[in-house]
Amino acid sequence: MSWKSRGGEKTVSRRWTLLLCVGSFFTGLVFTNRMWLVPDAKDIIRTSKSKEHRKEVITERYYPKLMDQKEEARKILGENSTTDEDLQLLNKTISNLEMELAAARMAQESLLKRSPLAEEPKAINTSRRHKYFMVIGINTAFNSRKRRDSVRATWMPQGEKRKKLEEEKGIVIRFVIGHGATSGGILDRTIEAEDRKHGDFLRLNHVEGYLELSAKTRTYFATAVSLWDANFYIKVDDDVHVNIATLGTTLARYRLKPRVYIGCMKCGPVLARKGVKYHEPEHWKFGGVGNKYFRHATGQLYAISNELATYISINQHILHKYANEDVSLGSWFIGLDVEHIDDRKLCCGTPPDCEGKARAGNTCVASFDWNCSGICDSVDRIKEVHRRCGENESAIWNAVF
Repeated sequence: MSWKSRGGEKTVSRRWTLLLCVGSFFTGLVFTNRMWLVPDAKDIIRTSKSKEHRKEVITERYYPKLMDQKEEARKILGENSTTDEDLQLLNKTISNLEMELAAARMAQESLLKRSPLAEEPKAINTSRRHKYFMVIGINTAFNSRKRRDSVRATWMPQGEKRKKLEEEKGIVIRFVIGHGATSGGILDRTIEAEDRKHGDFLRLNHVEGYLELSAKTRTYFATAVSLWDANFYIKVDDDVHVNIATLGTTLARYRLKPRVYIGCMKCGPVLARKGVKYHEPEHWKFGGVGNKYFRHATGQLYAISNELATYISINQHILHKYANEDVSLGSWFIGLDVEHIDDRKLCCGTPPDCEGKARAGNTCVASFDWNCSGICDSVDRIKEVHRRCGENESAIWNAVF
């Protein structure tokens, strides 16, 4: 171990400090993994064969990934790079480890409770996970079939093109929806039939309901980060037009920043009066009458980086839900070291606004009508918006992220 003298005192070098930090982190992993494998009291009566099977599932599914990350950390400390580069790479490695731990915790809880995950564990390979650029989750509802079809007919690639987009560009696009109040009811069966036809749904372990949008958003990010290892995770409504290539090039500028929250930032009024739309029952937390919310991204479209999605996944059970989902998301980041990016290309108006900007070479990421919180009559109008404001079909294939 090398020591440096500073004013008569001996200090440990930065590289050895990093090594000690990583050593402590992996020591914690050992004890944490042991805690995961200890069954609850109610599981003691189960057969030893069943217990061993659950242990093997967790070990086979996640241990190789943790070992890959450990080896990566060793390489980082062994490279002849600057201290700043060491810290940046080490932070990324620890973030990846936290994501794997969150996924393992979700799988362990599911096995012990005998409850299914939002998607089957087969989506998580035992080898190193494929790295994606961004996951786009399109928030939708049971009665929004026509909206989904209008999105499929405009900006969302279909069939082999969508698969090619995932494989070649690392872009995953899914409609995001939970389950009906009655499990296996007509609502669920209808979505399952639609999914068999298109294969473009992400089903959440969540009961759908307008007043449960904050919980749905929280579950979406936690589920997405457990299924796909991506740089960014995006939530968009199903009545918004999106230019995927422009979204990708916009986000790529922030790829090296660890904790970014990107959207059209606002601080709207806190509505205390009952009966009005967007009423906030907890208005008293934000001060007196006439006060505004803290700065947060508008809910039509926003993006967060991998570390923030991992943070939501790890802490989802203690993240508070306000009446409005965009306010809830902003509140989860307000006390963290998060960089808020206000980019107005994520909230353009419909034609002529987005059309004029496209002609000027400033193509919009997303277009919608503020007065409708989306494209007004989107089923009928989104094709027109796509024709007048949509990017060329070749743009996504020529884009470099």
